[in-house]
Amino acid sequence: MKIKEKIDKLAWNAIFGKEKEKAQKDIRKIAQEKEIFLSSTNNLYKARAKEEIPLNFTVPAFNIRTWTYDVAKTIFKIAKEKKIGAFVFEIAKSEMGYTDQSPAEYTSSILAAAIHENFKGPVFVQGDHFQINTKDRKNPTKKEIQKVKNLIKKSIEGGLYNIDLDISTLVDYSKETIKEQQKLNYSLTAELAEYIRKIEPKDINISIGGEIGHIGGKNSTKEELVAFIEGFNEQFKEEIGLSKISVQTGTHHGGVPLKDGSLANTKVDFETLEKLSKLARNYKMGGAVQHGASTLPEKYFSKFPKTEAIEIHLGTEFQNIIMDHPKFPKKLLNKIYNWLDKTKDQKNQTKKQFYYNLRKKGWGQFKKECWSLSNKIKKPIIKDLEKKFKFLFKELNVENTKPLIQKYERKNK
Repeated sequence: MKIKEKIDKLAWNAIFGKEKEKAQKDIRKIAQEKEIFLSSTNNLYKARAKEEIPLNFTVPAFNIRTWTYDVAKTIFKIAKEKKIGAFVFEIAKSEMGYTDQSPAEYTSSILAAAIHENFKGPVFVQGDHFQINTKDRKNPTKKEIQKVKNLIKKSIEGGLYNIDLDISTLVDYSKETIKEQQKLNYSLTAELAEYIRKIEPKDINISIGGEIGHIGGKNSTKEELVAFIEGFNEQFKEEIGLSKISVQTGTHHGGVPLKDGSLANTKVDFETLEKLSKLARNYKMGGAVQHGASTLPEKYFSKFPKTEAIEIHLGTEFQNIIMDHPKFPKKLLNKIYNWLDKTKDQKNQTKKQFYYNLRKKGWGQFKKECWSLSNKIKKPIIKDLEKKFKFLFKELNVENTKPLIQKYERKNK
């Protein structure tokens, strides 16, 4: 059996097979034999903090919600062609649930794709928005904190060597001082970051991110960044701290759908993003991270490297390209919408707003049906995704970054 056919089969079995864990282990073994290995952006971002490397590129982090194997193959294909090394695959805590993709499954699909495309070198997989879900936002319980630690452990075991902690939902703006507002955020971020350092693999430093502003909330300020990171540094007892910091600049995850289903115009505060990226480097971080950007106007993307933003998170637009494509089966899309009608609360939304906001929930519910679509359906959709990825790589100025990555990566043996 040829290697590509073997990997196609293993990739499927790692998700849907009766012996998923065996298939996942086989994929990781083959990847190492092919000089493909999971790694961390920590060294790269720390070098950026010291300005040892160029500041004029922004690392794209791709959230893939369906067809992970097929979509990742396309990304690796472009990366080989354009000599790109600075890119990340990521999956948020919430996405693991509604797309029904565990860390180990997600990583397996990505490694299998790298093998299929004969990609060599480090592969970065990231856990995003690791949050504490609590009813009492001022006093999360030990049980709620432990749930996040359990997820961290499971994610590291699954090969996610980049983790973004997001405790910004617990920022309390009713407090008088900014440091008091950020206290729960930086204290719990420090506790979870120390836990990561204690359980990370011996030969790798996981890249850890923090977050000071809830995405979709008010724009972040210099004072908030200083209060957060100084509070974090006072409490954090390990040697290697955060590599980056996520901030709010006016975006929303997935954009804001209007009543007619179109998206509201979004203004990105590029001035704030640039100021916070520069300030972050003073605290040994690579820069600021931009969330909720995939649905922004195309003219914006070339601006992110100019602000020296370290990373940009992209997801919903790839979903939109798939679901809104003429080749995506209308029958399947209607099944997803009918399921939403029966299981989800529409609240004060029009049907178009409701479907746009919640159709992502259908990926897990109809996972096998989506993954099983024929190549005749998938290929033209993947082709359009490929155009989008090429555009993003070019605008974010990460072409020809492979040599840079090879210099700063740390191999996970």
